[in-house]
Amino acid sequence: MLLLLLISSACVLPWAGAGRIIGGKEVKSHSRPYMAFLKIQTSDQSGLQTSCCGGFLIRPDAVLSAAHCVPRKGRVTITVILGAHNIRVREWSQQTIHVKHWVIHPNYSPDGFKNDIMLLKLKPRARINRNVQFISLPRSNERLIEGTKCAVAGWGWRSMPGHCSNVMMEVEQEVQNEEPCQYLFRNYQRQSMICVGDEYSRKAPYHGDSGGPLVCNHKAHGIVSHGLERRLFPKVFTRISYFEPWIYQQLKRFALQELPGSPSSD
Repeated sequence: MLLLLLISSACVLPWAGAGRIIGGKEVKSHSRPYMAFLKIQTSDQSGLQTSCCGGFLIRPDAVLSAAHCVPRKGRVTITVILGAHNIRVREWSQQTIHVKHWVIHPNYSPDGFKNDIMLLKLKPRARINRNVQFISLPRSNERLIEGTKCAVAGWGWRSMPGHCSNVMMEVEQEVQNEEPCQYLFRNYQRQSMICVGDEYSRKAPYHGDSGGPLVCNHKAHGIVSHGLERRLFPKVFTRISYFEPWIYQQLKRFALQELPGSPSSD
């Protein structure tokens, strides 16, 4: 099993590389204004490493992403870029925010990627405009039915092996029944995960797409979490509706400037 997050020199800078979502297509510029690009730098005894992840704006002061995007060791610095299409150039629409506080779910476990969810607090807040907007989340009682058509956007690899994409790509994906994921992933949890994929074509999110949203019916229902290294189908997404109470609890604390023991770049 392999993290979809890429930690290597392939993403030395957020505008380096040429890979994309596997089997996807380039989206119309700025047509996904909720998308966030995360540049994650980790400094430890081995030196400085840079990785890339996706995320999405759910409020002017909050971005949702995957917990596994943040390395567990070393000094971590996260930069969020909003309003981007081509991350290799400094577009006039881009807003760059250096994130100092983030909250990883207290029960997150890299063993099976349980509770793979993270909230980043933006300060200053994002400036909401035509190119930067937030996306709605499902309520705790909303469930996706098998066969629901969804989309996943990001700047991840286009091929295996590859590099982070210059431009935002998107791939269509379909919600599956639970059986393929229960068979392939011993730690698959139906209540907190979604089984997604396209069984008959080579289309999937991959390295660098972690943390991006699974958008179904104009809502972010899932977060790109994990899959198998040499198998594009299926992929496992964090089920956002299951975490609705935790998300809104953290958002209230954000509003009150209460940061419950979150990691910090300070």
